[in-house]
Amino acid sequence: MDFYTEVLLELMAAMGAALFVANALALVRRRSDARQAARDAVTKGRPGSPVRKQARLATTGTLAQAPLARTVTFMLLGLVVAIWGIASLTT
Repeated sequence: MDFYTEVLLELMAAMGAALFVANALALVRRRSDARQAARDAVTKGRPGSPVRKQARLATTGTLAQAPLARTVTFMLLGLVVAIWGIASLTT
């Protein structure tokens, strides 16, 4: 195995592991993110709130919490890629 092939396999294993760990962290933080979003919604919804106008302008691309099905799917995908990369490195 040459140097470039080995580096690419290591990168594949690292990217798969990073995808798995990041989505696992999002799954763990899911409940606290929902609580924080609810707290922010109450603050932004009060009459006379200074952030009320900002909330209307910039809330289109944010999620209150990580979607469960997508997070688990990406975790499984990361696990498969990481195992595949490690298996390719060891053979």
